[in-house]
Amino acid sequence: MNATVAAWSAAVTLAVTGAITGVYYAFSVAVMPGLNAADAGTAIRAMTSINQRIQNPLFFVTFFGPLVAATVTGVFLLILGKRPAGALFLLAAAVYLVGAFIPTVAINVPMNENLDAVGVPTDPAEAVRVWASYSSAWTWWNSVRAGASLTSLLLAGLGVYLSGASR
Repeated sequence: MNATVAAWSAAVTLAVTGAITGVYYAFSVAVMPGLNAADAGTAIRAMTSINQRIQNPLFFVTFFGPLVAATVTGVFLLILGKRPAGALFLLAAAVYLVGAFIPTVAINVPMNENLDAVGVPTDPAEAVRVWASYSSAWTWWNSVRAGASLTSLLLAGLGVYLSGASR
């Protein structure tokens, strides 16, 4: 194992973790507030469309990438004897797993599937109720994912710093 491979792995970790952090952040501060400002039927249709389109290869790289890349980088750094840096990357992977990956799979995606199954109610008052219930809970959990992803990114960044400082 050489340091160049570990450095590239660390760079990939930073790139994919930064990308997914940005996705979650943008949803919490722009997309959901924008949809909340629209009428409920439009918001439901738009979010359903977004949820269907986001399932693409590039998104999946950024969604699975932090978990895989941080773990691989952590193991590489441990093999190279850079224990504090390796431990930080493994901690970054754990934070992402618990705070972003699991909530996505266990909470946000099932909420998306339920919204899709309900569709847009014909009664405008019911559409408002469906959207308000979905939006508030979904955005809260999305903000958790954003915070966990940002924490993971910061831990990986500190791991990069320590891996270079220990040479």
